[in-house]
Amino acid sequence: MHSTARRRPFLQRLAALAALPLLAPACSRSQAPGGDGSSPSPSAPGAQGAPPGSAPAAPGGAQAVKVKLALNWVPEPEFGGFYAARASGAFAKENLEVEILGGGAGAPVVQMVAGGQVDFGISGADEVLTARARGADVLPLFTVFQTSPQAIMTHASRGAKGIADILKSGTLAIEPGLPYAAYLKKKYGFDKVKVVPYDGGVARFVADKDFSQQCFITAEPIAAKRKGSDPATFLVADEGFNPYVAVVITRAALWKENPERVRAFVRAVRQGWRAYLDDPTQANAVMAKLNTSMDAETFIAAAEAQKPLIETAETKEKGLGVMTRARWETLAKQLVDLGILEKMPPIDDLLVAL
Repeated sequence: MHSTARRRPFLQRLAALAALPLLAPACSRSQAPGGDGSSPSPSAPGAQGAPPGSAPAAPGGAQAVKVKLALNWVPEPEFGGFYAARASGAFAKENLEVEILGGGAGAPVVQMVAGGQVDFGISGADEVLTARARGADVLPLFTVFQTSPQAIMTHASRGAKGIADILKSGTLAIEPGLPYAAYLKKKYGFDKVKVVPYDGGVARFVADKDFSQQCFITAEPIAAKRKGSDPATFLVADEGFNPYVAVVITRAALWKENPERVRAFVRAVRQGWRAYLDDPTQANAVMAKLNTSMDAETFIAAAEAQKPLIETAETKEKGLGVMTRARWETLAKQLVDLGILEKMPPIDDLLVAL
């Protein structure tokens, strides 16, 4: 399994937002994997060829529109629907030829989208609100996760019934500056637990029965189980902090100039995620070639673990990727309450493309 130190490097990306001009050229993709997980070098062999797992560019010989999608991490199941949309031909049916760019820790996806280096990107809802507060020209279009996979992992042997119990004793590895961590600290306090920096991985967790840590339920718990440990996980969403995760964003200018292209992209993405949830085999095979640090068994386990977080009663009624004004407003109020935003943003302006 890949290193989990990036789950999730919000502060690094937030620092990048603060340090760099919004319209600056895109940063190096040197942290990304090869293949279609990164921007191909013009001189690299095969750089101009079709990416792995791609479908024909467009039906009927029509000239496909080339667009770029920037991920905020390497190819993994949380992005499976995007690869499925390409491999299944969903993008091609919408006359789109999509290049998927892999990301890395601190990847400045919001800046790349706002500056026009890419047409679409993947971000978190809290990052979208923070970026827009700084004037970033971005709009949310679709969310992969209805329920945030962010969680706290402890040992089942401790008998904890929830996060409140975890915070009563022992050691907790967490990035305290992250919004969800600030939310938990304000709700419960960290005075009874020893807080240490989160350094990624599960080695210390496996070795120490009194050790708990932040996690994505699609990653670290799977790794811990495979090492013979007994992880019990509790979603932060169940505590009342549930931002949309893996949100597709575009720049507002593109929406205004070519709304049909944006709608076509979203339609294809929705079809791709339907295909991936029904059968992740093909897309997993494509991603496995791009991300060799994750084995086939982990791809399967992660894809299965994330299903109930992506497809809910609401998505079955309204469609995959649906987002509501109420959820965005709640998150914005929480970020203001935590001091992350100075004031409530105009939510209706944010949701113009939905």
